[in-house]
Amino acid sequence: MGSAINGKLVTVFGGSGFLGRHVVNALARRGYRVRAAVRRPDLAHHLQPLGIVGQVTPVQANIRYRQSVDQAVAGADAVVNLVGILFPTGRQSFDAVQDTGARAIAEASQAAGIETLVHVSAIGADADSKSAYARSKAAGEAAALETCPDAIIMRPSIVFGPEDDFFNKFAEMARLAPALPLVGGGGTRFQPVYVGDVADAIADAVDGKLKPGTTYELGGPDVKSFAELLQMMLQLTCRRRALVPLPFGLAKTIGFFAEFLPKPVLTRDQVELLKRDNIVSDEARAEGRTLDGMGFKPRTLASVLPTYLERFRPQGQFQPKDNGA
Repeated sequence: MGSAINGKLVTVFGGSGFLGRHVVNALARRGYRVRAAVRRPDLAHHLQPLGIVGQVTPVQANIRYRQSVDQAVAGADAVVNLVGILFPTGRQSFDAVQDTGARAIAEASQAAGIETLVHVSAIGADADSKSAYARSKAAGEAAALETCPDAIIMRPSIVFGPEDDFFNKFAEMARLAPALPLVGGGGTRFQPVYVGDVADAIADAVDGKLKPGTTYELGGPDVKSFAELLQMMLQLTCRRRALVPLPFGLAKTIGFFAEFLPKPVLTRDQVELLKRDNIVSDEARAEGRTLDGMGFKPRTLASVLPTYLERFRPQGQFQPKDNGA
């Protein structure tokens, strides 16, 4: 565990989420004081043990309310924006959170004289996309760079780790469902990146080790199709389940009805995203705007997935891998 030795303060918006807790931990280990700006500080107590006493402090902030954003960045030396949503709920729309909210954080940082802003977006951010998620991510990047030209943009592919919403979700589905859907046939390619590697890259940006005003694309060493990722999950969880191709059109129809649920397993917008590969671009690799280019050796799926998917095996972690159910 780190200690608050450098005295610098970093405000992390979205610090209590899946990626957030790892970013808070990475910053605390490097000696930063961390202010975790979250909507519900009462639900963020799990962050405080990540540092020494008083090093990590959750504070209330809602990026839809500018005054709370201003208060959250006051006195900070750097700001990290991790806030994002996978589907809209009520007033938490894509535009409100990932576009307008990103601009509010950038403007508050600029007004407070903060020189270091790290904005986390996603591979696939595209102003011309048919996906509202992808368009709002692109708009958020533009807002950050227009307001703070030295802002560093991080675009990860699917982020995996113990609390992820990808492998855990499908492993949970495989417990009960006799089959899993392959949207669009399962050929979409992904480059999953370990959450700890993303967190360390963000901490490097806060340290000043990365080039200002640059967009980095973060992917792991494995490029796999959607079908291959599900097959890997099934092998590790000792489950035998059919993988059924689901045409994009039918998937969109299912997504329409699923959107009426409090937490839909699939939305029409997510179906649209699955029509494009989610991997690091050739340009980013050539220009060194990747984890490898930063000097990291990103962790593989095989080295991490067994550490948290074993619990989904029919007989738990002690079941041999070759005893499928």
